[in-house]
Amino acid sequence: MKHTQRNDTLPPWIPEEYWDAIIQNDHTYDGTFFYAVQTTGIFCRPSCKSRAPNSDNVLIFQNTEQALAHKFRPCKRCKPTGERVPDQEWIHGVTEYINKHYAELLTLDVLAAASHGSPYHLHRVFKRITGQTPVQYIQTRRINEAQNLLQHTHLTVTEIARQVGISNPAYFISVFRKHTGVTPSHYRERHDSP
Repeated sequence: MKHTQRNDTLPPWIPEEYWDAIIQNDHTYDGTFFYAVQTTGIFCRPSCKSRAPNSDNVLIFQNTEQALAHKFRPCKRCKPTGERVPDQEWIHGVTEYINKHYAELLTLDVLAAASHGSPYHLHRVFKRITGQTPVQYIQTRRINEAQNLLQHTHLTVTEIARQVGISNPAYFISVFRKHTGVTPSHYRERHDSP
């Protein structure tokens, strides 16, 4: 069940009746308007059963062409264009989401909700398209950023771990060593030497 937001907190660009249609998954508004969520880069029909968005992140479009022109991708769940979203395009959107949010808590459920798919299907398609599981991709993204921070900042290993989304320094060191073959401190020494 989606939670409704107080009407006085709605942004001025969202008509109250449209917001109610989104929150209530009202199929009678399908075709009247489409809504896009800026944080996910996806647009939907009002009847979409995806998690309720934050109204501040919602944009309203009168047709799918407007949403596509603003670089939003159609939802894989409600198929607002009437066509199935190609897997390659869907996974590209998921990797973009990971690249923007890698420092946050990212679970398969979070990624599935953000990309409007099921966790199992997302895991299977992600691995087929990228050759990695979503967790492996997230770890690689985090370690790549950690390498950059080790080379270009004086942050401690613990600070870098937190900055890339790994709150446990010991776990960060273990994952870093697995990916690079060395500890973060040794990596930094190697790249600091003339």
